[in-house]
Amino acid sequence: MRIWSNSFTNGAAIPAACAFAVGDPATHVRLSSNRNPHIAWDDVPTGTESLVLFCHDPDVPRDARRVNLDGCTVPLTAPRTNFFHWTLADIPVCLTALAEGRFSHRVTPHGKTGPLVPFTVKNGTEHQLRHGINDYTDLFAGAPGMAGEFYGYDGPCPPWNDERVHHYVFTLYALDMPRLPLAGRFTGLEARMAIHGHILDEACIFGTYALNPHAVADLPK
Repeated sequence: MRIWSNSFTNGAAIPAACAFAVGDPATHVRLSSNRNPHIAWDDVPTGTESLVLFCHDPDVPRDARRVNLDGCTVPLTAPRTNFFHWTLADIPVCLTALAEGRFSHRVTPHGKTGPLVPFTVKNGTEHQLRHGINDYTDLFAGAPGMAGEFYGYDGPCPPWNDERVHHYVFTLYALDMPRLPLAGRFTGLEARMAIHGHILDEACIFGTYALNPHAVADLPK
């Protein structure tokens, strides 16, 4: 199975239009267009009944006490953990691409709605895809202006004082079941656990992003 994006080159920087935030000299960061990137695939194996797409960042600091604080940085050696930015499940086999901006085109305070995502394919057939909540749900839980359930895609917003360039991994799984065996609200981690034992094939690409000006200089072109 192959996967690619017209929004960014595998291994290179994700464009600002597909990020949650961009750098700002006066305020460190400001909100960006937050458009989901284009994702396409082919060579899906015979027997596939549905697909599921994840985007996660494995470079998020495990300890947030130094995150976005003036006068200090998050060192390269700081322990890291996963942060899910997107989980899209129940993708029909007849679908082979997701257009840029189709599922997200701005930052939505309190989060986009979900989990159901009506989607019409080229032949006019409507399919019911589902979004999981992403990890901004927990990140913004204590922020009155943003708190809510963040379904679907919300793009990169790494700490502006992090020395590390962050990597955003888009992984597509071909499954032997037509529907993810989860009901209602689910997380990326729960979805990843639910597909265990049902994966026929997988493919991934990754992009990079940073808000720390020193890390930005290290971004692959």
